[in-house]
Amino acid sequence: MAEELKMPTGNVCKEELYSSLYPQICSLIEDETDIIANLANVSAALKEYFNFFWVGFYLVKNNQLVLGPFQGPVACTRIAYGKGVCGTAWKENKTIIVPDVNQFPGHIACSSLSQSEIVIPIVHNNQVVAVLDVDSEHLNHFDETDKRYLTKIVEQLNF
Repeated sequence: MAEELKMPTGNVCKEELYSSLYPQICSLIEDETDIIANLANVSAALKEYFNFFWVGFYLVKNNQLVLGPFQGPVACTRIAYGKGVCGTAWKENKTIIVPDVNQFPGHIACSSLSQSEIVIPIVHNNQVVAVLDVDSEHLNHFDETDKRYLTKIVEQLNF
């Protein structure tokens, strides 16, 4: 696949955007074996397609989450197990959608501009190996459509 995304034009809904993007991401990463390259391209594709405030990955290393490839402003470098939205998603091994990050107990504010967030754990051999973290500067930005498609996307990553 050429390193160019084809975006639908006109007034399209979120479902249509994800439906268009998903096969392009699959095509982009299918022949690449380097996980960092794939994480970088997935971050860039999601940022370009949806103009999210921040999109990136945190990788589990030495019992903490360490910042991986991302798109957006500088971010927290390390997150402890069970801390913030990312650490909680890792600990609970479940997707967390936060409509208002200011209402999430223990939220780690890498940027005060972030208002809502979704974190998807990435599991390999029954262990969380990373999380996909997506932030929006808008309240209540993420829903079940985001959860469904972002989960499908991370399932394509070969750790």
